[in-house]
Amino acid sequence: MKYPLLFSPLVINGMMTKNRIVATPTGEHFEDKALGGAGIVIAGHAIVEPGRSSYASGDEPDAFAKYEVEETRRRILRVHQGGAKASIEIFHGGEHARVKDFARGPDAKVRADGVEVRAMTAADMDEVLAHYARTVRNARDVGFDMVFMHFGHGWLPAQFLSPRTNHRTDEHGGSLENRARFPLRILETVREAVGPDFPVDMRISAVEFMDGSIEFSDVLQFIRWAEPYLDAVQISAGVDIGIQGNVHMATTNFEPHHPNAAWAAQVREAVSIPVAVVGAVMNPDEAERLIADGAVDMVALGRPLIADPDWPRKAQEGRGGDITPCIRCLQCYHISTERRHVGCSVNPRFWNEEIVPRRLEPAVRPRRLVVVGGGPAGITGALTAARRGHEVILLERSDALGGQLRWIAQERYKEDIAAYLAYLERQVEASSIDVRLGVDATPDVIKELTPDALMIAVGASEVELPIPGVDGAHVLTGNEAVEREHELGDEVVILGAGQIGTEIGLELATFSDRHVTLVDPGDTYARRGNTLYREGLRQKLDAASTRMEFRWGTACQRIEADHVVVRDADGELSTIPADHVIVAVGMKPRKVEAQAFYGVVAETVMVGDCNAPRIIQDAVFEAHSYAMNL
Repeated sequence: MKYPLLFSPLVINGMMTKNRIVATPTGEHFEDKALGGAGIVIAGHAIVEPGRSSYASGDEPDAFAKYEVEETRRRILRVHQGGAKASIEIFHGGEHARVKDFARGPDAKVRADGVEVRAMTAADMDEVLAHYARTVRNARDVGFDMVFMHFGHGWLPAQFLSPRTNHRTDEHGGSLENRARFPLRILETVREAVGPDFPVDMRISAVEFMDGSIEFSDVLQFIRWAEPYLDAVQISAGVDIGIQGNVHMATTNFEPHHPNAAWAAQVREAVSIPVAVVGAVMNPDEAERLIADGAVDMVALGRPLIADPDWPRKAQEGRGGDITPCIRCLQCYHISTERRHVGCSVNPRFWNEEIVPRRLEPAVRPRRLVVVGGGPAGITGALTAARRGHEVILLERSDALGGQLRWIAQERYKEDIAAYLAYLERQVEASSIDVRLGVDATPDVIKELTPDALMIAVGASEVELPIPGVDGAHVLTGNEAVEREHELGDEVVILGAGQIGTEIGLELATFSDRHVTLVDPGDTYARRGNTLYREGLRQKLDAASTRMEFRWGTACQRIEADHVVVRDADGELSTIPADHVIVAVGMKPRKVEAQAFYGVVAETVMVGDCNAPRIIQDAVFEAHSYAMNL
């Protein structure tokens, strides 16, 4: 077996788990994660105090109430059918809870949304403790194998622990011992409620990444004090409320893989219970290495199991190369997308479980499908159709597959995109798809192939800027700049501060020590990026600020040999030195090219960026869903 440690069993207070993989609570797809081979599946959450602890709604019901408990029990059945152990998150939002009247927390305050937060009294604490006891007993009695106490990410127990949110002057504030008093009482109450032989897990943030927060040394001490009540502990980071820390709870592609492992290793040295790390453990090689190095006993996977719920099973079967890699785009995270367009860029089934089946159905009548364009949409459509038994011919104009991914994957912050591109290439290589590179598809070429169906995925092209000097030898497109980075001079001007321009500028300023000036008629960078992507980008831009400059409300008038001439919002002209100029003012769909194919084949569809330049999620879903139904 390639990963013997990752797939070795582990006993947690008498409970045997078949491997060291924990599936974190990320959506309702418990069944997929269990059938995919995870050892423990945390099947959603249970609020502790109905009406005063949910972050979703003041109306969220108690998971164990009379009319909810049967559905809660079915979560367990869905997990157990895959041979996994079922856990459930025990959650209290504290001062951040969605309420109809007032919230409760360590301090009295008024939230930004106008909700009153009342400082918890001794009677309040006793009441909340009773709710905790009732909730965990119900979890045990309904059939869960363990409970998962959420003490991290800025929720109620963390609010008491952190000096950022706890300014009390009584026995529950001030020193760490005082701040830990109520959280420890919670754990003591939970242990008494479930008994000594029922497994209790806990998640906690090693570092919150917010000003004035708790230090890791205090977190470590708290874990030592908490150990008598626990059977396992998960080490995370960041907070769920507060965008500055949120991007360290769910990291973007700008951060390294498994960033919390070093803290988890220190915890493991300090305690004798199993320790798991959560956060960007992206592939089984990384997971096996963390266990082999003694850093952790388990890995807790969130987004990797969204991208591919079969991650554990594929790894155990030695098919790590078939795992669909997460690209850390954060489209799956409701906070990042403001609850709009939530989904997974690389797994079209996530959040679409009712319309996208877990397994593809073989084609009843195999047909010949021709796909024009070898970007993410074209490749996805071709793979899905081929897996169903259709005959697929994939035509690509260039000498390689990947489309825009080919250039994105070359950026240093985009190792996850590079992994995704390599995955797609492997899948195509192992498939029955007839790939024809260097083919300039035309309607006549398509006619000669006599397809039954035609998928057009010709993508988008870079927008050209009609200004004097744009055809100079020192003027490059974004893609050209990525490929010819080593040729660029010390002074670089980028026209356009969208995602492409800003990321190229960040790369040059951070890794090549160039001075970069971005010129844009707007007032912000990467305006189409999701919320957490933009925050992760902002933090990196701040770090590179001495080598980057933004000129907002400014348009380039002409490009000269060693400078550009720009006009600001007041109409004033000025010059900016430029050894090289990069034009990155956006993408335009190849609609006219795509529409020229209509009428050749009765069944014709356009997918991906040739409809409109969007994100990978849109391209993959459109192509997969069409081919799924072909």
